[in-house]
Amino acid sequence: MQLTVEVGVADLAATRFATSPLIETIMAVQLLGKPAYSGVSQPWLRWARAQLDQQPLRVPRLWPLLSRPRWPEWLAPAPRVRNPGIDDELTVLRETPHTRIESSVRRVFGDGRRPASATELLEDPERALGDIAAELLDCHDRLIAPHWERMRAVLDADIAYRAGGALASGGARSLFNDLHRDLRWSDGRLTFTNTADSRADRAGVLGPDGLVLIPSVFIWPWASMKPSTSTQTTVRYPARGAAAVWEVDTQCMAATEELLGAPRARLLMYLRSPATPGWLAAQLGVTPSAISQHLGVLFRGGLADRRRSGRQVLYCASDLGLALLNGSRAAGRNTQAF
Repeated sequence: MQLTVEVGVADLAATRFATSPLIETIMAVQLLGKPAYSGVSQPWLRWARAQLDQQPLRVPRLWPLLSRPRWPEWLAPAPRVRNPGIDDELTVLRETPHTRIESSVRRVFGDGRRPASATELLEDPERALGDIAAELLDCHDRLIAPHWERMRAVLDADIAYRAGGALASGGARSLFNDLHRDLRWSDGRLTFTNTADSRADRAGVLGPDGLVLIPSVFIWPWASMKPSTSTQTTVRYPARGAAAVWEVDTQCMAATEELLGAPRARLLMYLRSPATPGWLAAQLGVTPSAISQHLGVLFRGGLADRRRSGRQVLYCASDLGLALLNGSRAAGRNTQAF
């Protein structure tokens, strides 16, 4: 199925980027139900299963809505700001118009038998939305919050790259065509190809105020375009560096430790994807001042880069640092042997 939306000049001017802890929470819950689709998130999935073995997650109202191929899109409204908190997003969810809830329930479940949570949405939408929001908050606090700072660092780095790179250098065509292979921009139209959907091709109606482009860690390797959320049209796509969020490769650790010492070698491993000093301190179990000292040494030695994203400073391994971690001699291939 191909979904095509017309994107006019005014729509394009209003298009913006945002992160969404709520959307990542929803996809994490879905991933737990369909682990075969975990891909690069396998390390997170193993961690989550170990956590849930100790204390199961209770989502009796949420799961019947999310466990189907099609689910109510108002569960994932477009973020109103660049970096919303989970409480802000759940407030928007609780404000979903009742008419939107009714139409989505009938579209998803038809006139046949519905789960109890869908019936509750029709009979008492205000109470049902509150219960669903409470379950989502619990899912977020247990599944996403322990990793959010690192995830957000990767998401912010992706936005900085695309807004300052692809859009600035190649315009809308370069931006959209670089998001994902299933998204294509041509002649003022954005087309999303969903090979898993057997429905006929259709044209979608763009929501108000342009598109909201949302990078995601858990959506890899797919993308998604939702024109019928309760707010704006959203486009979700895999963030650059998503594969590195959960990885801590130890293959070259011994040689790197000999050269840098164990603390800085381990720190450099974590810097294969962008991270903030605060997150690094929490992960490595050291003080923020110690992390800042080690980051300063890596930066001055050319092994790490840094840049500001909003109020945060993101660090990541430089090309030289990555070459050191990978045992690569590519940097010296033009050097004369002696």
